[in-house]
Amino acid sequence: MTAVPDTSPTPRQDGLVRAVWRRTGFAPALLIVLLALNIWLNPVRFAPANWGILIGLAAPLIGAALASTPAILGGRGGIDVSVGPIMGFVNAIVVKILITDLGLSSPFVVITAALGIGIAIGAVNGILAAYVRIQPIVATLGTYLILVGVTLTILPSPMGTVPDWLKTLNGPLSILPIAAIFLIWWGVRRLPYYDQLMATGSDDRAAYTAGVPVPFVRFLSYVITGLFAGIAGLMMTALIGSADANIAPSYTLIAISAVALGGVSLAGGRGGLIGAAIGAIDIFLIQSVLTLFNVSTFVLQIAYGAVLVIAISLMAFQDKIEARGRQR
Repeated sequence: MTAVPDTSPTPRQDGLVRAVWRRTGFAPALLIVLLALNIWLNPVRFAPANWGILIGLAAPLIGAALASTPAILGGRGGIDVSVGPIMGFVNAIVVKILITDLGLSSPFVVITAALGIGIAIGAVNGILAAYVRIQPIVATLGTYLILVGVTLTILPSPMGTVPDWLKTLNGPLSILPIAAIFLIWWGVRRLPYYDQLMATGSDDRAAYTAGVPVPFVRFLSYVITGLFAGIAGLMMTALIGSADANIAPSYTLIAISAVALGGVSLAGGRGGLIGAAIGAIDIFLIQSVLTLFNVSTFVLQIAYGAVLVIAISLMAFQDKIEARGRQR
């Protein structure tokens, strides 16, 4: 009698599947469906030869989603709504002040300024949320309003151009700043800080009891978010090729929807950058489908809200599935 081979997943394979499921949720499956739908509806735009251009178009949204993730992982409702305005402020300072007014266009000056601005604003948010203990969404909403007002004062109307080296970061080479964010995060994940961040986001009281410096861990999460937002601001500047104060704030809520869609718990302590990136790509593909049918911007706003509600509902459903699995 021939023995039937055992095709059931090994414990290691099952653990890997569970880890991917926990970090990305339903986003990868939705990505496959949306990509197939876009290829079917618009095969020319989504031909492999054009994927580099599409990555360039999606890059600022991916960057905004990646930037939003560290503060959210830190828990206590750490939704940083100032990510979009940080991107816009970086755009205005780089193009209006550095390049146009001061004539400073070297990569060293521009990149250093963008990263410094992001880190400084992230530090302010971190102090307000972690040490002053203002509710994060309130603290960052204040930063949001201040940055939008200052940016509009500096830049009342679109203007300026960017140097050629920055323009090259649009299109296929937009993968470079995204890769830089992931490289930084790869380094963070190999530090004891990462475990402290996830522990703080999961249960800050238990983490504090275990000796984790909870306020400092949360403070650094906002600093990292600001750093990534500075990089995302450069991505947006490369895409539009000028300075425009009205574009960046719109990324804020879309990025949060992408983060939730990517399996990152808005309560903190669960998820990662890969899921956030996949969620952002899903949002971009949804935009592409709706734009193909010439829907209004109002319908797009409805779609973003629906995505956020559905993503949170799916996350709750995922939690129930995991809870049942642990009870077995």
